[in-house]
Amino acid sequence: MSAARVLFDEPGPRARRRIRVATVLTVLAGLALLGLALRQFADNGQLAADRWRPYGTWPMWRYLLDGLKSTAFAAVVAIALSMAAGIVLALGRLSPSRWVRLPSAAYVEVVRTIPALLLVYVVLFALPKYGLDMPLFWKLVVPLSVSNAAAFAEIFRAGIQSVERGQLEAGLAVGLTRGRAMRMIVLPQAARRVLPSLISQSVGLVKDTSLGFVVSYAELLYSGKVLANYNHLLIQTYLVIALVYLVINATLSKVARTVEERNAGRVRGAGRGRAQRLRGERALRERVGAGA
Repeated sequence: MSAARVLFDEPGPRARRRIRVATVLTVLAGLALLGLALRQFADNGQLAADRWRPYGTWPMWRYLLDGLKSTAFAAVVAIALSMAAGIVLALGRLSPSRWVRLPSAAYVEVVRTIPALLLVYVVLFALPKYGLDMPLFWKLVVPLSVSNAAAFAEIFRAGIQSVERGQLEAGLAVGLTRGRAMRMIVLPQAARRVLPSLISQSVGLVKDTSLGFVVSYAELLYSGKVLANYNHLLIQTYLVIALVYLVINATLSKVARTVEERNAGRVRGAGRGRAQRLRGERALRERVGAGA
């Protein structure tokens, strides 16, 4: 039985027809809005070839690619820090000690309700008053890491809880400590199971790096802002930047879907293999019983 059927009933013929009609109407409305926007752009000369020609030159793209490189660097560092903190928080939430479990749970529940932009403002305006003035790079990376650590913690916690408890108990039975059993047995399996969710969360973090314009960090969006102020091609610049973000995030989302499909296929394959082994063992027992 699929997860969708467990969560809700499968729609009937009438419901499927309504869904198809609603989908068609939504697509038509979106196309109409797109056509209206293009017409407005054309009426105001925004689609003229000379306004788009600069984006066919290498100097323009080299400047934007420098901003993209800064975006990628900030995203990679923030992902690494938030994943590491997320693992620690997930283990803390599952700890048998309440002195570890309660602070970890409090951090996750509180930080998940705070917008990342508010954390950026705290790092930008509040902390310098107390003598903690970070470089521009860390003024972006630290709040993003603090915010996303809570989300990664919940993902890792779900992955750990999805691993059969017998795996941990088997590690303890052979003499491993709880920490080593968790690190060597449970965490690798949990990480593999939640890899698509980790990639999806990383996509959101990549988009959050656009908050770098608040702290004047030269990421892609801030570079686009500077470029638009210089060449006065506001609409063209931001449309090009939106296209770059679209390509990056669509690629990462495709990777997440591919990994999820492979994991699902691996699970189905393991299930079929187990079923075949059980049938073979049952047939063998029946033959042995008949021979006796």
